[in-house]
Amino acid sequence: MSAGAGTSTLHERCVLQGHKGSVNVARFNHDGKYCLTGGDDRRVLLWNPYKDPGEEVAPIKEYAIHSKQVLDVAVADDNASFASCGGDKTVFVWDVGSGRVLRRLVGHDQRVNALAYAGTDCSVLISASYDKTVRCWDCRSRNAAPIQVLADHADSVSSVAVCGHEIVTGSIDGCVRAYDLRVGKVTCDRLGQAVTHVTLSHDSNCVLAGCLDARLRLLDKSSGQLLNEYAGHENSQYKLGCCLSHDDALVLCGSEEGSVHVWDLVEAKQVLKLRAHRRAVGMVCCHPTRHDVLTASHDGTAKLWTADAPA
Repeated sequence: MSAGAGTSTLHERCVLQGHKGSVNVARFNHDGKYCLTGGDDRRVLLWNPYKDPGEEVAPIKEYAIHSKQVLDVAVADDNASFASCGGDKTVFVWDVGSGRVLRRLVGHDQRVNALAYAGTDCSVLISASYDKTVRCWDCRSRNAAPIQVLADHADSVSSVAVCGHEIVTGSIDGCVRAYDLRVGKVTCDRLGQAVTHVTLSHDSNCVLAGCLDARLRLLDKSSGQLLNEYAGHENSQYKLGCCLSHDDALVLCGSEEGSVHVWDLVEAKQVLKLRAHRRAVGMVCCHPTRHDVLTASHDGTAKLWTADAPA
């Protein structure tokens, strides 16, 4: 799969079957060798999706302490720990190897929708909630209270992304907000549609926002200027994650009818529509160095797709 290659496709390498109910999140770790999934069954599962063809792909480890569905996970830069959040209003920080809970962060009044690490050595964890707030937690301190609460949103905060000293949020109130924590400044870009997901380009210059009008919008992060729009997928009721390929050449998003859509970033031309799942694809995640893609679906499975033809 490469930019502008309209005939390119993605091949199903493996199906990650282990959850009962919807799989809400699937993310690679930072070197792309392993991945984590979380679902309605209240569990997070660790996988090695790159086993040799023919080998059974089963979960390596299970992390189970949430009392309601898991909605997001964030992996620390050293891959040794990760955080999970969900419907129980709680954030847990886990040791990957032992499965031990390192921290339990409580303070949100409603479900926690999204997580992102920030700061040197992932020293700060950012959580975004249905309670209209974003909370910043010091991972090095044993203090139980957040070090900062961002409460400018008028509705559920669906998504959060981090770039250096900046926090970018997407909200159902139709706004993308960028917080510059160095100077205490917030800027707000009003898109006029419920924003269900935000992600940053790898050069940190652009924000990609997924909205409930079945359009993705690419914004200049510094000015808020609309640079491009991407359409063709179905999205009117679910939160659908979007992402950019590791080289920022492609835009990817799931669709409520079960497909994955891929567009050329610059031309906004659709280069691939892949029938991936039987139900809505709520999350797509690109490999950090390759044109491989993880998908998570309401059909109860996650899948790894590779640009390499099957052997």
